[in-house]
Order: sequence, then C-alpha cells, then structure tokens
Amino acid sequence: MLNPFFKPKGVAVIGASRNPHKLGYGVVRNLQEYRYQGGIYPVNKSASEILDLPCFESVAEVPDPVDLAIIIVPAPVVPKIIKQCGERGIKHAIVVSGGFSETGAEGQKLEDELKRVAEEWDVNFIGPNCIGTIDTHTPVNTTFVTGMPESGEIGFCSQSGAMVASVIDWARGAGVGFSRIVSLGNQVDINETQMIRALHDDDQTKVITAYIEGVSDGKAFMEVAQKAAKDKPVVALKGGRGESGARAVASHTGALAGSTEAYEAAFDRAGVQQASTMEEMFDWARALAWQPLPKGKRVAVLTNAGGPAILAVDALENAGLELAELTEETKRYLESRLPKAASVSNPVDVLAGSGPGTYAVALDALLTDDTVDSVVVIQAPQDWFLPASLAEVVGEVAGVHDKPVITSIMGKASVEEALTILHKRKIPNVAFPERVASVLASMVKRKEWLDLPQQTPEQFNEFDEDAVQQAVAENDWKSLLHEYGISFPPEKVAQTEEDAIEAAESIGYPVVLKLVSESVSHKTEVNGVKLELRNAEDVQTAWEEVKQSAESAGIDMQGVQVQKMLSGGQEVIMGLRRDSQFGPMVLFGTGGTDVELLQDVESAIAPLNRMQAEKLIDATRAGVKLKGWRNQPAADRETVVNYLMRLSQLGKDMANIEELEMNPLYVLPEGQGAYAVDVRGTLREDEKVPS
Repeated sequence: MLNPFFKPKGVAVIGASRNPHKLGYGVVRNLQEYRYQGGIYPVNKSASEILDLPCFESVAEVPDPVDLAIIIVPAPVVPKIIKQCGERGIKHAIVVSGGFSETGAEGQKLEDELKRVAEEWDVNFIGPNCIGTIDTHTPVNTTFVTGMPESGEIGFCSQSGAMVASVIDWARGAGVGFSRIVSLGNQVDINETQMIRALHDDDQTKVITAYIEGVSDGKAFMEVAQKAAKDKPVVALKGGRGESGARAVASHTGALAGSTEAYEAAFDRAGVQQASTMEEMFDWARALAWQPLPKGKRVAVLTNAGGPAILAVDALENAGLELAELTEETKRYLESRLPKAASVSNPVDVLAGSGPGTYAVALDALLTDDTVDSVVVIQAPQDWFLPASLAEVVGEVAGVHDKPVITSIMGKASVEEALTILHKRKIPNVAFPERVASVLASMVKRKEWLDLPQQTPEQFNEFDEDAVQQAVAENDWKSLLHEYGISFPPEKVAQTEEDAIEAAESIGYPVVLKLVSESVSHKTEVNGVKLELRNAEDVQTAWEEVKQSAESAGIDMQGVQVQKMLSGGQEVIMGLRRDSQFGPMVLFGTGGTDVELLQDVESAIAPLNRMQAEKLIDATRAGVKLKGWRNQPAADRETVVNYLMRLSQLGKDMANIEELEMNPLYVLPEGQGAYAVDVRGTLREDEKVPS
C-alpha cells in the first residue's frame, strides 16, 4: 500500500514554483538533482516550465504514469486538491502544507475535512505538515531539504520534520548511509505503525529507527513493532518523557502520549530498543546494522592510553557489561609481541609509541580468545602515524572474525579520512570512549531479547464468573482478587468496640486494627492502623485511638477491620493500572509505607507469562530481597510469580478496572505463601460494569 511513497512511477508536484526560495521549487529540484528516474510533473498554472520541465495547469492534465502527488499549496485548498488527485486516479499523496491541527481549532476543522475527502476518494496520504520521503536506493527524494544521505541500511521515520531535516544534514556530514527517511507530520492518515511495517518490509533496510512523540494505537504498534523486531533491530527515541515534555508533545502534534512507564514497558515487550538521545539512537543503529551481535557481555579493551581506557571500563561496568578475563595463552602471546612495558591484562595497553601493526597483532589475539565476546579499540591522538592507517588495520582484522568491534579513534580534525575508511568497512566509531558502553549494551540487549524462549501466558479459569461480575459491580476488590486465587489473612469488619474484641479473639492474637472509611486511602497517615495487638485490652485501646484520630481529622469512621498480624516476611506492592494507549499494566516493587519514598517499582504490559513475571520481579530491589537479604530468609517468590500472572490476567479480563493495588502484599518465607494485607481499586468512569 505504501510503495508509491518510495518507488513512484511518476510524481506530480502540485504547488511547484519557479522561485528558488519556495518549497515548491526545492521539491522539483531534489527530484531532479538526486536522479529520480520516473516522470516529474510540476503543476503550476502560472508557469510554462520549471527547471526545464514543462508545467501543467492542473493535476487532471498530468500524463501517465503518475501515482504520487506532492501537495504544497495553502491549507484551505488542500482538500480540493486531494479530491482532484482522487478524480485523476492518484491514490497516494504527501501533504507538505502546514496550517492544520497544529495551529488550533480552525486548523483542526480543516484537518477533519481533509481526512473526510481523502477517505471519500480513497487517497492515502502522509502529513499534513511534513517534509516528505527519501529512498536512497530507488533513488527518490520528495523533500525540499537540501542534500541527500548516501545509500545505506538504516531506515528512519519521524513525527518531527525538524528532526528529519537535521538527520539529513548530519548524515551527509558523518558519512552515514540511510535506506529510507520519512517525515510523518500530523499523521492524519499514514501513521508511525504503518511506516514501521513498511520499513520492515523493505529489503534494503537492516535497522529501523524512529523518533516518536506518541503512537496512534498502542496495541497495534506493539504487534507491528514486535513482528519487525524479530527480523530487524528497532530503535526508538521517545519525545515527551518528562511532564513538561509530554505537554509539549500534545501541543506539537496532538499525539496521544501515554505515561513514560507505559512506553518503556511496551518497548521492552516488543523488543524496541529505547535510546535517550539522537546521538545514542544512531550510535546503536550503526552498530546493529554493521556488526554481528556479541554472544555475551564480556568485553576486551585495546588502547594506547590509560585515561581513555579507564573511562571506557567505568562506562562498560555501569552499563552492566564486564571485562573479559583473558586466557593465559592470550596473555603469553601478547607478552611475546607487545612492547615490554605494555599491559597484557584487560584492558590491553599497547602504549603510546605503538603503531598500526601492533594494534593488528593485539586485536587479532583478542578476537581469537574464547573469553572475549566483543572488542573496543581506542586510539588517543598522536603524531607518528595517521589514524587512517589504524582504520585500515582494524577493518582488515575485524573482517575475518565474527565478533563485534567498536572503535573510538578520538579527535575531530585529524580523523576524517579514518572515519571514511571505518564506515566503508562497517566499523562504527564514537568520538569519546565512554560512548562505547551504551552501544555494546544495546547489542547485548538485542541478543538477549532474540534468545528469549517464546511462552504464552498461562490461563487461569477456576474462578466463578458470576461471583467475579458481582464483586466488580459492588467494588468488592477482596472478593474479586480471591476469585483470581489471591489470598488474604483472616479478617473481620467490626462496627463496635465489642465486635472488634470478639473478632480479634475469633481470629487469634496478635492482630492488626485498621480504620474503615471510604474517604481515606492511606490509613497510616491519619493514625488509622494499629499493630501488634496481643489481647482485648490492646484492642480496646486501639479502638479508642483510631476513633479519636478519625474525629479529629473529620473522617467518617465506618468501623474497623480486624486482621491477623503477619510476621517474619517481606512487604511488596503489586498492582494493576490501565494505560490510555497500551491497556492493562502490572506493577511490582517495594511496598508498605516506603513505596513513595523508595520508588522501587517497575511495570510490564499485561498479560504476563512466567518468564515475564520473573523478569519484572528481578528488575526491582524488592525482587533481590525476595531471594534472601542479609539476615532475612528467602521469601515465597513462587507465590509472587503466580500472583503476578493471575493479576495480569485479571487486567486483561476486566476492561473496566482503572486501578487495583495490593499494598502491602506480605510475602512469607519460602513455601508459606503471600497475603494481600490491604487492597484498593477504582473503576473507569467511561466504562460500564460488564454484564
């Protein structure tokens, strides 16, 4: 469906101009200058020719073959032009014109009309308010931006036109090749998900990169991105990750921006690598496109200077990688061939006086060593050989091994020729050694994601459907969770002091007494929780203190909850919330009163299989503690895994639950289970309770 945007048979430029300072001139110039082989048809009723190409008064007069229109006319005219394209039989258009939803309410009305007309005439379009498309292999350049990158393997789509213009200029200066580049604009029709699918289907694209401010449909995005990521690396830079940035996103493109945590969880599940900066995204993309994936995390560092190597090692360790322990055989070999003062332990320092030949010997030895998964080559500036000589050597040696090599030939003025050689040899270079860490970490993460076994979430079907629906209708969260197999400590609700004492004696001491009030979420903040009550006198005192605290705070006390006091375990939080884009999400982390203070909580998209539940637990400090911490015994992790899977299914089953939280979930030692001590939840206001 999207092929004409990249391989058109003929292009009509509606709004073409003779003025070199107009966008309509730039589009015609780029189509012509960058060797597009199809027909170029400028449409301008006031001109006879533009750049020696004959002009046409209207799109109706444009001859065949033509299957793509580029529209650069005032916004109010665009819907009429789309209709004319439909009448002419042109089913694909790029609307460069701005002045639509990005300008406010009037622009939104115009955009709605544009969408209506395009649907009526079955015209697929990119934009409005976009720059256009580039395919370096066709070749075709429908943008008005000066310049075009070299042919390469990286595909890039962006919801920001300025990002596209910047990347085009950067790519030309850096000598980095691209396969396709797309500016999506307001995404009224063609969106980021469809474009990722198109890049996935393109044989010339080896790595997909994207600047994303929001997605049009979270579930569709995840499905398409995950399918693409199984075949090709997908790297995304998410704009609007902070609170202020998210507001800017809404005003910039009108994108539906879900929470930062939801995007991170969705990207992680789909195998999308999330970069923090543009520089990082294209550092990763080059390495993923050019180099084999490492088999593990063990890195060897080869350098001619100690300081840069130390920076690289620090960054590698911070990124979760590790220095390879070289074999004694490799060390002996290096000792026999390197200068006497050289260091043959990792990092291997060949010293400042060594030349390309010494680097070649050492690099080959490191790549041959079975303990090494990847190699970083660092060269600090010196004046006894050209960096280009080292680039040739690294390219030669790396080419005969199947392990990734990342270089940091440092400097700027002296390394241009070396960078050209490295790029031709498909060796990524970073200007400073600290940057190698995130590149290799990205490659390791890609390898680990591809190696994950494919599991489907376990289905739990033992609950009573009628009881589930009744529990939701009555906001009875405990009964709902109980139906899904989650346990609670013995408890009773009491409306009087006498009832509370009777309940405590029935349950068995020690007990906990908690305020019951619909107006209070955090009972500890209003002195509404009393612990370690060991007899009737303790319960009586606790009742009076809770009652007095409620009265002082103006809280409507509806009674107390008397609950069995648990001990010897660990407090975690487990919850469910619904994201506007990606649906139900499960969260897990350190619970109790420290949850806001420590913020040790991670999220994952529901539903979860066993492996995903374990990964979520292991991503937190709470998960580390569950394995046993200092004098604390290992907790019942198996029950926690089981509860996470059950809660995730509940989120998938019950679309009308907005939020559901167990805090704390008290996890007893191994084999003794876990109990939801406190639970609260809310229903979506825009959803009726399922019947």
